[in-house]
Amino acid sequence: MPRHDFRSPRLYVDAPLSQGASVVLDRDQANYLGNVLRLSSGAGVLAFNGRDGEWQAEIAGRKRPETLTIVGQTRPQDRLGDVTYVFAPLKHARLDYVVQKAVEMGAAALHPVITRHTQVSRLNLERMTANVIEAAEQCGILSLAAVAAPTPLARYLGERDARRLLVFCDEAAEIADPVATLNGARAGATGIDVLIGPEGGFAEEERELLLRQPHTLRLCLGPRILRADTAGVAALALVQATLGDWAGPG
Repeated sequence: MPRHDFRSPRLYVDAPLSQGASVVLDRDQANYLGNVLRLSSGAGVLAFNGRDGEWQAEIAGRKRPETLTIVGQTRPQDRLGDVTYVFAPLKHARLDYVVQKAVEMGAAALHPVITRHTQVSRLNLERMTANVIEAAEQCGILSLAAVAAPTPLARYLGERDARRLLVFCDEAAEIADPVATLNGARAGATGIDVLIGPEGGFAEEERELLLRQPHTLRLCLGPRILRADTAGVAALALVQATLGDWAGPG
């Protein structure tokens, strides 16, 4: 795998990237590069668009950064593992945290679901997408996680691909070794959905509906009750370490 450059600023651009191409910066990007980072014409940055890999680029502009000139590719495009983070939305800053951490942990898609005890009924999908981009910029990630519109839990379960493994994190489950439990589910999955419920937990009828789903793994996250945002990070870490890309290729 090509070595990451952690020193150069990284910028997501919604434009095709190829050697010699010129990319026009929007106002926020120009302000970030010129006024926040104090970079001027000729300075180097890394650019990516989620499709064409990562590229070395040079800032151009007379008085402030206006465009990027694409110089050469530093890393080819990769692809995230087929892991979807399914979660009951939280409020404000904690939702921002959940989105950022799910991206850092390698989730390829984020799917909010509305449960009986969900405290948030409306979501700002533009803000969620902005948090996805910011996390990818900061962590060297080349692929952007897809952001789905929120759906009721029952509808989500009715529409999802039943061939995928549903890892259902349940505070009411019996305490057991989660690594051994996940290792036992290696065979047959075409993708993984990691489901974290709301702060008030799942209603009993929701739990019964989940337990009736095919290819479902009920997982306990230890002897302590975790906050929903903490539970998401813990569950994704376990899944990536046992079934995901932390163990390397193959």
